[in-house]
Amino acid sequence: MQFIFPFSQILTMRHLSLKGALKDNQLEIINNGGILIDNQKIIAVDTYQNLLPKAKELNAEFVVLEQKFVLTAGLIDSHTHLCYAGSRAGDFAKRLDGKTYLDIAKEGGGILYSVEKTREATELSLKNSLIERAKRHFREGITTCEVKSGYGLNVEHELKMLSAIQNANAELSIDLISTCLAAHTIPKEFLGKSNEYLDLLCKDLLPVVKEKKLSHRIDIFVEDTAFTSTEAKKYIQFAQNLGFEITIHADQFHPEASVLAVEVGALSADHLEASTEKEIKILANSDTVATVLPGACLGLGIMMPPARKLLDFGACVAIATDWNPGSAPMGDLLAQTSILGTYQKLSMAELWAGITFRAAKALNINHIGKIDIGFQADLLAFPTDDFREILYAQGKLKPELIWKNGFLHTF
Repeated sequence: MQFIFPFSQILTMRHLSLKGALKDNQLEIINNGGILIDNQKIIAVDTYQNLLPKAKELNAEFVVLEQKFVLTAGLIDSHTHLCYAGSRAGDFAKRLDGKTYLDIAKEGGGILYSVEKTREATELSLKNSLIERAKRHFREGITTCEVKSGYGLNVEHELKMLSAIQNANAELSIDLISTCLAAHTIPKEFLGKSNEYLDLLCKDLLPVVKEKKLSHRIDIFVEDTAFTSTEAKKYIQFAQNLGFEITIHADQFHPEASVLAVEVGALSADHLEASTEKEIKILANSDTVATVLPGACLGLGIMMPPARKLLDFGACVAIATDWNPGSAPMGDLLAQTSILGTYQKLSMAELWAGITFRAAKALNINHIGKIDIGFQADLLAFPTDDFREILYAQGKLKPELIWKNGFLHTF
């Protein structure tokens, strides 16, 4: 057992609602704080003076900090594509020259280029490159990270990707949550035969993924260059019957897929740049998390998702990086969160909720994202005495100390 103190501030995220708008005066800030950790869990958090008697009674090890720190919960990135091979700098250059994401995809670039390079890669090389990206994410404070497949687009290479994610997770401190995104787009060999491709996934892929426990989540991209809502609904229902949890790439360029997400009870609908008031109201009146991806907007040069409206109508809004080789190569959660807040006028409370406990809800995990009794001891110490400095720095202020499952990592 450890008693760690004093923190200039502890940003607990306790007592905040899962849905809707938040004001900064709702944040619980413990000044001159301390925390008791035992068996990878938080057992007490308060001012360090209040905790001193309990720490002595429990014979805790005292860890006394010699500089000013703000303590936060570990960050959660609930939507990434960190497992891939190849670079799409060429796509970026084409977008700078005026072509759209959809134009490039129709020319065989975009996702299909990443598919080509990922199919060529070995499982070992995919695992090793994923480990390097995940280590960077962990150093920047992300303690739990979702990682999708989706650049294999056939049974063999999707299984290769999911296996690489699982094997990378076994070697890392960060927790990687795998999602099967075999329905990312239609592979070249099935162009014009999208239903046949989805039938193949249902027959030959998903049962194997379930049997080998490579993932308990599936995702599907509902868009002009991918799958229709009708096709997606059939695929989702098959996956649900196998016991998979659901998330959907929704409303990136055209609206309405988020309506499907709510209809099928998806954990989250992700992107939402094209959502109209109709979709916003439907999401807000559901338990589906609205996950916004500012990194994709920056990479594509498009409007930010309507996070302000989603919150004002009562939705649960999570914020994720969408780190991928094409539209969102930056992968800096704190920087993107700060930029989203600037453009959408979100409060500090709303931004921190979006990258902690609300992001945990998008992954259906209820023991991370807050500094509270019984929660996993995933914690970050930032070298400042004011939590507002972290997002104010637009990604330049990183954690100096990271506790994952109660174990300290320094950088």
